[in-house]
Amino acid sequence: MSYLMDMDIPELERLLKNMDEPSFRAKQVYSWLQRGATIDEMSDIPKNLRAELNKLPLGSVKIFKEFKSSKTDAVKYLFLLEDGEFVEGVLMRYRHGYTMCLSTQIGCRMGCAFCASTLNGLVRNLRPGELLGQIAAAERNNRVSENQRVLSNIVLMGSGEPLDNYENIIAFLKRVTSPDGLGISPRNISLSTCGLVPKIYRLMEESLPVTLCISLHAHNDALRSQLVPVNRQYPIPMVLNAVKAYIKKTGRRAIIEYALIDKLNDGPADAASLAKLLKGINCHINLIPLNNVPERNLKGSSRKRAMEFASWLAAEKTSATVRRSLGTDIEGACGQLRQRHLDENGG
Repeated sequence: MSYLMDMDIPELERLLKNMDEPSFRAKQVYSWLQRGATIDEMSDIPKNLRAELNKLPLGSVKIFKEFKSSKTDAVKYLFLLEDGEFVEGVLMRYRHGYTMCLSTQIGCRMGCAFCASTLNGLVRNLRPGELLGQIAAAERNNRVSENQRVLSNIVLMGSGEPLDNYENIIAFLKRVTSPDGLGISPRNISLSTCGLVPKIYRLMEESLPVTLCISLHAHNDALRSQLVPVNRQYPIPMVLNAVKAYIKKTGRRAIIEYALIDKLNDGPADAASLAKLLKGINCHINLIPLNNVPERNLKGSSRKRAMEFASWLAAEKTSATVRRSLGTDIEGACGQLRQRHLDENGG
């Protein structure tokens, strides 16, 4: 089945040509779709064409529930997809503007020990239009005027492993960076992966120099294999070699994500080993005090401990910051909101 939201301009041109419509209509329809418009809202499209388009599946994304943090400028959305599945995203306000954290899959099959997204495995991949639809829904919910742009940055760090949904992610990135789409610079997009090494090498050849973020979380293979099972296939040396290649090819500094887990990877010796491991790599470490996921029986380090860990890294002349805490009161960790909805509704 072909959804209108998944179509790029050439695909829309072919569709509309079969309807005996001029090719310029494709850009008009495409522009409306990027804004999350319904067919009936496409005011410069003839009424008879709108009637024909209404007969086709749209593939839209709707906000099912909205949760505003009482502590920060974060809003978490539970999105409803056309097939009845749910996925979540977070809109975060920073000094420089709004950043949207998108999910790339419904569920996840990576099995990381601290993540709620993977509790029930992978349901399916999200299509390009469903990624765009998350943005469109959030923008419509927050813009003041019709032509206002809300988002300045995108992070692919929600539920799912982006590189496990490679083709759809690349199609999405090409559309969201296109001048005919949202026109967001690849430099304002971050993609987080647990380390699917062959896909990292493919990504660096795509001429889409997004910021590569690596979910490392450990400084040795023994611990990382416990926390991130894919490490058994792609151990740390392989991952870091891919990171170095990506940095060299794109000229972009990488981000190393390190979730701090109480009494497991948050001591001074851990900081020293992490600094040694990453020495000479053009990267910045993003320290993440882990959100507690009850099903996982892992406790996040305190914010005080996180700040101590950052100071130990600084003493080793290693660049690191503690991620600003956003949305803990709205279950901000990946997959928590969808999992709660499934539990409450017998999903």
